Amino acid sequence: MRQFCLALAVAVATFAPIGLTQPGGPYQVLKRAKVGGEGGWDYIYADAAGRRLYIPRRGGQAAAGAVQTRLTIFNLDTLEPAGEIAGVGGNGAAVDPKSGHGFTSSKPVSMFDTKTMTLIKTIDPGAAQPDGIYFDAFNQRVYVFSHPTKDATVIDAKDGAVLGKIDLGGVPEQGVGDGKGMLYVVMQDAQGSVTAVDVKTMKAVAHYPFGDKGRCNGLALDAKHHVLFAACASSGNPPAQPAKPMMVILSAKDGKILANLPLAGGSDGAVFNPSTMEAFSTHGNGTLTVVKEKSPTSFEVEQNLDTMNGARTITFDSKTNHIFTMSQERGPAPPPPPGGGRAPQGTPVPGSFTILMIGK
Repeated sequence: MRQFCLALAVAVATFAPIGLTQPGGPYQVLKRAKVGGEGGWDYIYADAAGRRLYIPRRGGQAAAGAVQTRLTIFNLDTLEPAGEIAGVGGNGAAVDPKSGHGFTSSKPVSMFDTKTMTLIKTIDPGAAQPDGIYFDAFNQRVYVFSHPTKDATVIDAKDGAVLGKIDLGGVPEQGVGDGKGMLYVVMQDAQGSVTAVDVKTMKAVAHYPFGDKGRCNGLALDAKHHVLFAACASSGNPPAQPAKPMMVILSAKDGKILANLPLAGGSDGAVFNPSTMEAFSTHGNGTLTVVKEKSPTSFEVEQNLDTMNGARTITFDSKTNHIFTMSQERGPAPPPPPGGGRAPQGTPVPGSFTILMIGK
């Protein structure tokens, strides 16, 4: 995932409910919690059982001075601050509800107690550079994904022991399990794919290529019907063809492509809600696309919702059916560099870091 750094000064949460449904679909932004706080950020994680929302914040230097690395924790129902763990940062977090242990995809990996909100120990991932992270309740294991080493570090959630590495054959992003012993991981390479892993043997057993679809950051799963939703930032063959964002929908059994649907922006995360049969993809341009599974072979874009510019990562609360994402406000962007290239972003607005709750 891309890294962002904030220059924020307000630590007290304020809330602004949104009252109007966006046209063209049932979803709306239900609440905006302006929680403020300084530090870089990447993933957001909802612990539905523990009713907590976790956002790691990286330290650094800001206009107000040195910023401390910490794991910020919020009440999942109210979005009010619930605490933080100093010194624990990284890209993302995952929680094992059974053991009460949480983990962050940092180097070293941090293992913490979710009840006391204290660090238990740190775990050396070796040569890996932790990015994405996933907890699988099937065998109480945590999978930490690394771009440069193209693998997953497997950790026992009960005691934090490193059980081994899984070669994924590509640059891994988001992973998702079926609850029955299979783990699927989407690859971020220019030509995208999904790697299927047997978690019992800790071996990749299949690779499902996407052809001209690539830069895929999001992956969601309908476990009952074995359908994967891979959210990709590009398709076609740029620069000859425009790089259109696309949701690649495929069979988890054999990788057969079932459909390709347009996304409203370049995705950085996806989730699936089995109670509504909908997949969701969030994008850095401030949009969310909802894909409806009408049947295991029929799919359609149900809604494109305006969220907040930069709200690119996503998490799902299975108890309330709420979606969560986050971002910050920025000032005007400077002009792009001469000769092309990525344009710089505007300066972050102090105190503007905001969590969004989305639902019907």
